[in-house]
Amino acid sequence: MFFSRTPQLPTPEQALKGRPTPVLQATARHTVLGTPLLGPYPEGLEVADFGLGCFWGAERKFWQLPAGVWTTLVGYQGGHTENPAYEEVCSGLTGHTEVVRVVHDPKLISYDRLLKTFWESHNPTQGFRQGNDVGTQYRSAIYPHTPEQAAAAEASRKTYQHLLTRSGHGPITTELLPATDRPFYPAEAYHQQYLSGSKNPDGYCGLGGTGVSCPIGVAPADG
Repeated sequence: MFFSRTPQLPTPEQALKGRPTPVLQATARHTVLGTPLLGPYPEGLEVADFGLGCFWGAERKFWQLPAGVWTTLVGYQGGHTENPAYEEVCSGLTGHTEVVRVVHDPKLISYDRLLKTFWESHNPTQGFRQGNDVGTQYRSAIYPHTPEQAAAAEASRKTYQHLLTRSGHGPITTELLPATDRPFYPAEAYHQQYLSGSKNPDGYCGLGGTGVSCPIGVAPADG
């Protein structure tokens, strides 16, 4: 019934209550990289959070990067419900979007490079949907952890908007909010690395980019 009309984000008062304990065990490990999913992470690593549609295919985009990604995990962010379950997020009554957390070594792979993967791996102009997947949980989002990440994300958004406009696409709808204001809640174990070879290598992935290449640099485009 929630999606019989245009999807809308719930207010904090409308959102489901959730639960005090996480739905993912602290001992969970990455089925491809072999690293722990949850922190604390080794010194020198940085955390980046991205929402780009169904998190199954989105996570694979990042763990397949050639070097520098230490671990990835999927979860829920940007909403009001504490430690939500997947079915609750899909109801549209938590306010969360599906996200990928990328823990990376900035000496080996830059945040700019992660932004390039983010922009090119989905269509950031679609609002509460990604392709055939419709709902608030599929909205595009970036949740920076530092002022430097926020500045880089905003600069890349301006640059990519310029390129999208030249290619006939509409305005970017990507949500850009500080991670400190939008807690990340890990998803259930069966969602982690869902499209890995040991789980569902031929599973569903509805991601599709615009075909517009995003420059790695973050300097805003002129004009």
